[in-house]
Amino acid sequence: MNKVVSGPRAALEGIKDGMTLMLGGFGLCGIPENTIAELVDLEVKDLTCISNNAGVDDFGLGLLLQKRQIRKMISSYVGENDLFERLMLSGELEVDLIPQGSLAERCRAGGAGIPAFFTPAGYGTEVAEGKEVRIFNGKPHILESALTADFAIVKAWKGDHFGNLVYKGTARNFNPMMAMAGKITIAEVEELVEPGELDPNFIHTPGIFVNRIFQGEKFEKRIEQRTVRQRG
Repeated sequence: MNKVVSGPRAALEGIKDGMTLMLGGFGLCGIPENTIAELVDLEVKDLTCISNNAGVDDFGLGLLLQKRQIRKMISSYVGENDLFERLMLSGELEVDLIPQGSLAERCRAGGAGIPAFFTPAGYGTEVAEGKEVRIFNGKPHILESALTADFAIVKAWKGDHFGNLVYKGTARNFNPMMAMAGKITIAEVEELVEPGELDPNFIHTPGIFVNRIFQGEKFEKRIEQRTVRQRG
């Protein structure tokens, strides 16, 4: 039952070129930054990454983009990463842009064993091209398939040796649904505690979904966009 590994290198054992990864986070909030840095050092390539966005140019998934380790991004937002935008527009990076709610539900469905679902989001746009359309309650819906991954990599505030996870505030974001949808799920945590220290009523991801867990060495806590005003 003890799922603790020594660090990100041990957590990523078995990862290979061409795999599909899910990575939790929203902007720079709740991203598994220690594991991403280790992916850069491992120099794995041709990756398909499922993530809300790709961070910024020099942090988070932006580091993998710099090294051209990502072949395809499945995301809902491009805007804060100039390199991501340039690679997409130049055709160097394959990008599947998905409405944010659909992305979250496709990950959740993958973890729940639901192969597909109908949603009105995206109907009448490029998102709907080639997809089945049905009418429900007089409104057209498109068929979206579930998403799964070879590895799901998530970030939590606290975790125990059994892999139970607690997220903090908005850093929860995509992490819980992605934790359910990976064949192998890796959790990096800010604080690793003994079994029994977490209140079972407040566990967000049960340990049954987590295969490997480790305590990160450093967390930068960057602010993606800082907006200030003059005093007075």
